[in-house]
Order: sequence, then C-alpha cells, then structure tokens
Amino acid sequence: MKKIFIINGGQHFGHSGGRYNDTVAAETNSFFAGQEGAEIKQTNISEGYDPVEEVEKFVWADVVVYHTPIWWFQLPYGFKKYIDEVFTAGHQKGIYHSDGRRSDNPKINYGTGGMLHGRQYMLTTSWNAPDTAFTLPGEFFNEKSVDEGPLFGFHRMNAFTGMKPLTSFHFHDVEKNADVNRDMAKYRQHLEQHFTAELKELAA
Repeated sequence: MKKIFIINGGQHFGHSGGRYNDTVAAETNSFFAGQEGAEIKQTNISEGYDPVEEVEKFVWADVVVYHTPIWWFQLPYGFKKYIDEVFTAGHQKGIYHSDGRRSDNPKINYGTGGMLHGRQYMLTTSWNAPDTAFTLPGEFFNEKSVDEGPLFGFHRMNAFTGMKPLTSFHFHDVEKNADVNRDMAKYRQHLEQHFTAELKELAA
C-alpha cells in the first residue's frame, strides 16, 4: 500500500478564491482514490490544521503531494505559515532532529539532520506567468526553470527533511488562458506516468 499525503495550499485572499488549486487537489484525490494500491490523507490549509497532527501525516506518508499557487514568486503566506509551524513542531518528532552538523566540525554536514528519508514528494504550482517566461532568452526568469529558480528554496527545504523529489508539474498562464479540462488531462497523465505501474504492483 502506498500512503499518499495531499496538501492543498490554495488560499482565499484578494481576488484569489483558491478554486484552481481546489480543482488540482480534487484531481489528485480522484486519481489515487481510484487505485487499489493507495491510501490517502489530506489537508486543506485554508480550513485550518493542528501542527502536531500534520507532523504525524508527514511521518505516516510515503509520498507528499504539495499543491500551491505562487504569489509574488513565492508560496502564499498561509502555506508558508503552515510549513513554519508544522516543521517546527516536527523537530525531533519525525521531520528533523537537527541541522546535521556536529560541534567538533560545524563547517560540514549542514542539512543532513532530516528524519523523512525514504519518502518522496511531488510539487505542483499554478502561475499567472506563461511557461515561455521561464524558457525564452530575454524573458523575465532568465531561462531559469520554476524548480531551479523561484522554488529552489522550497526544494532545499524538502531535502533538509530527507525527502527526495518526484518530477514537478507546473500550471502556467492560469489567469488569462486557463483551460481546466486540458490542464487536468495533462496532469492526470503526469500522475499516471509516475504512479500507476507501482500502484498496480502493490495491489496485486
């Protein structure tokens, strides 16, 4: 059985109602709920949470699936608050025990104190920016991908815990040119490529 923890970081603020990320999270849940080899837990951050219970979900999971919009090139404040509270609550409780260094040689081994080794995570993000803003010469992100540029710190955060990344999936141009049916079809294909074969094997 593959234990999947789905985190919906969609936020209700300003002109955002969190609906797009609600849709993505629902698609994720639908996909895994249809697989005999999967067990699911979920958190919708905007509905509230108990940090201690969230730590338990991270420790329980084999795979953490993060869904988040991107506001001003970073996680929205509610999702960042969640990370700060939950990961802090997870100190020596299953997320990390220290920063990994030893007092006899503090210059090395930073970032090796995670306790979530053996787990994986997958990130999805939604952007107003088109994908070409990350790929074309002279465009805004200087040919840096989402994962290598704006979300580099997010990936290092997960590496600090010991988790390993699965391939991310990024939704672009969602404010001006979203096509939800098209986007969800592409996303489901992404999930199938990464999980279907393994889940069938686990269910056999």
